Amino acid sequence: MTSPGPNPALFDHPGFGDHELLDSGDAEKLERFGDVVLRRPDPQAIWPRRTPEVWASADLVFVRESDRGGRWEVSRDAPAHARGPDASWRLRYRDASIEVRPTPFKHVGVFPEQATNWEWTRAMGERLTGAPRLLNLFGYTGVASVLAAQDGFRVTHVDASRTSLAWLRANADASGLAQGALRILCEDALAFARREARRGASYEGILLDPPAYGRGPKGEKWVFESGIAGILATCRELLAERSFLALSCYAIGTSPLAMANLLAGLGEGEISAGELALPEAGDRERKLPCGFCARWSRV
Repeated sequence: MTSPGPNPALFDHPGFGDHELLDSGDAEKLERFGDVVLRRPDPQAIWPRRTPEVWASADLVFVRESDRGGRWEVSRDAPAHARGPDASWRLRYRDASIEVRPTPFKHVGVFPEQATNWEWTRAMGERLTGAPRLLNLFGYTGVASVLAAQDGFRVTHVDASRTSLAWLRANADASGLAQGALRILCEDALAFARREARRGASYEGILLDPPAYGRGPKGEKWVFESGIAGILATCRELLAERSFLALSCYAIGTSPLAMANLLAGLGEGEISAGELALPEAGDRERKLPCGFCARWSRV
């Protein structure tokens, strides 16, 4: 069994032309999504801002009102598609069309730091033959699923939110995927994985990006620290002989080393663990931490 290395890595970000981290600091971040500049809270950004003068360019500013969310203030110079309760616009990443939609929870439907995992998944697929099967648990709005399907994977996408699944379908349609190109299920991730294991299903790839806390469609409770070991044990039963798995997470109290230790339980394979991060446009040496990630592969 491969043991995790002692030095957590910083996973390289491949670049995302329609997104830039313009600046960060004072517990906020300033980003460009397409032609719209967003300003949002980020508790990781505990340093001073590098270029305070650029912050006035924000088209949308998130104002937190409670622990449950907040609202977006819109500048008078914001593009028309960034205004109003139905504000949305699209980004391109490779051949995928991704809808950006400001939500009351400060999220916008895409996590640009995940681009490193999108590219890693593609690289893993190139090592496999045929049309490998990919299971995307906690799949959210499905950018990873759309890209994987375009890369030749047979994708099963699982999420507990019907809103997120509708968002995924819109992304899939706009990206030119045929009807039925994705297997889409509104399910509790652990319950689905256990059922697949009982059926004897197997996958060449599994992606997991679980929240710190969550609820399944039937009220099933999810807590990362108490649930992750169990779902990974089930995932081990689902992994094909030649396969890979990526686990990423944000806003939890564990570490990359702990995640690597978890993935060591998947069996013999290569493990890497570290942080996801976004480089700043004006100073790529300064990077904003965006969560932890661990990868296991036997491909």
